[in-house]
Amino acid sequence: MLTDARRRPIRRRRAAAIAALAVTVIAAAVVAVIAASGPTVAPTVVDVFPIPGGHVALPGTQITFRGVPVNALGRIMVTGSESGVHTGVVLADSDGHGGSFVPDQPFQAGEQVTVQTGLSIAGVRRGTFRFTVASPAGAIPAGAHAPIARTAGDVWHFVSRPDLAPAAVRVDRRSSAAAPGDVFVASQSGPVQNGPELLGADGGLIYFKPVPPGESATDFRTQTYQGKPVLTWWQGSVSSAGVGAGEDEIYDSSYRPVAIVKAGNGLAADLHEFQLTSRGTALITAEVPVYWNASSATGASSREIVLDAVVQEIDVRTGLVLYQWDSLDHVPVTASYQPPPADTGHPWDYFHVNSIEPLPDGSLLVSSRDTWAVYKISRATGAVQWTLGGKHSSFTMGANTRFAFQHDARLHPGDELTIFDDGAGPPLVHQQSRALTLKLDTPKMTATVARQAEHDPPLSAAYEGNVQRLPNGDDFVGWGQQPYVTEFDPAGATVFDARFVGATDTYRAYRFAWSGTPVTQPAAKLTTSAGHATVCASWNGTTSTARWRVLAGPSASSLRPAATVAKSGFETAIPLPAAAADVEVQALDAHGNVLATSRIVGG
Repeated sequence: MLTDARRRPIRRRRAAAIAALAVTVIAAAVVAVIAASGPTVAPTVVDVFPIPGGHVALPGTQITFRGVPVNALGRIMVTGSESGVHTGVVLADSDGHGGSFVPDQPFQAGEQVTVQTGLSIAGVRRGTFRFTVASPAGAIPAGAHAPIARTAGDVWHFVSRPDLAPAAVRVDRRSSAAAPGDVFVASQSGPVQNGPELLGADGGLIYFKPVPPGESATDFRTQTYQGKPVLTWWQGSVSSAGVGAGEDEIYDSSYRPVAIVKAGNGLAADLHEFQLTSRGTALITAEVPVYWNASSATGASSREIVLDAVVQEIDVRTGLVLYQWDSLDHVPVTASYQPPPADTGHPWDYFHVNSIEPLPDGSLLVSSRDTWAVYKISRATGAVQWTLGGKHSSFTMGANTRFAFQHDARLHPGDELTIFDDGAGPPLVHQQSRALTLKLDTPKMTATVARQAEHDPPLSAAYEGNVQRLPNGDDFVGWGQQPYVTEFDPAGATVFDARFVGATDTYRAYRFAWSGTPVTQPAAKLTTSAGHATVCASWNGTTSTARWRVLAGPSASSLRPAATVAKSGFETAIPLPAAAADVEVQALDAHGNVLATSRIVGG
């Protein structure tokens, strides 16, 4: 579940934790006995996952208990209706407020699991609850973005870094009224390399990290982890259903890996959400095909392969699942606008979760592309508290509030909800996509349009996209399928507009302040043509380099300052006044201090 950059220490800590909390099996029936300590107090209500009565736990699920420390869990017995009593270990969550029973052996598909405890569990009598294990339907068919047509200038090339080929970006409009900060995108369709891409306010490249061939990157942004700014993104393969199987990356400000977050309970992390919390946890999405009785929906069968959309909260330090929500337990397949596939072997993506937002009252806001709805759900039970949009909206939807195939639902102060309204399917619901802000009146349960912004010329995105509300009130919009990034002021005026030169798409786009100092050395390349020498210098990820100093000479032992110039873009070409056999470059900050020095290179 969790793979840390420091793998061996993590394994040693995990082994120590398992040894310390190893379960003692008594008479082959008692799975976990951990003595409660301290004086008798009123029982604390404990949340458990899989939820009582749930139907889509995977065979490899752990059983999560949240609300009390592991030394207060007491006696736990886990019994499968087919597999019998399960032994295992109990592992503690890093915050001390819960833990998980991790079985030694997986459960059997289709069986009912009974968990007996002495705990006070909401909606459960005498601490005993049951859940049903789903029947997995194999892997989601593989897929990938189709190669895009090449366009002149669609890739940036650098003499000093020939290994990098990021998708080129062109800024078409940049007003002085635009918010400060850098631009975060992640090319998914090349044209040559995919990966996280950090751009300056002028659209020039600051940092690019290519992912392995055949993989994509999404949701590249800066967040905070353990009180420090970090870079985060999802990385993996994309299936033909438009969902991902991969893992979530956390890098520090020197571009070093800090941790890798993986989904738990036998799932793979999906591309749609990776949000760190102040509690050291991560909210992520996953999708898994299971056999499901979907006969209530027109054209579906009693043994349909359906994608269960999953929301998980992962303890980053331990990799344990702290929370899980399964769409099939709470939202019926009849809510979907997506018809069952004609190919019965292809999974029906009836829900398609694409964003998670924690709310101040502890509940979660979840967006579903294929039900055209946003749900407020209970963290404790997973129950839907209200639905915005879709076939069964809890809100009376005002004029022009209808949205379709939407992404990135975020609730802001004043009960304003931003959303990227794709509107293009098929079916085509709107002629163009828009950045939409709705005003929610929850006492009256009404929704009205607070503001909306559309691109000029019009854009129609069939998938992906986001709206980021900036501190100054502007909306920063990634157009998903369409290769554009736009910033609108509160009045809807365009103050920044950029695009990939080619037809590259980015799942989301963001604007954030970022400061990075790479641990790598700057790169330098010396070229000579017609008796003139030029040094090309770059340092992937630097944000504090202001000037380049070149040291040159007839040999590596006789280098002297030869030129100092202002940094110009990702790569700076520096002509030398005389020929040189060997050179090195120094990155200087605004005060002339040396930040780093390249290796010595020859012509």
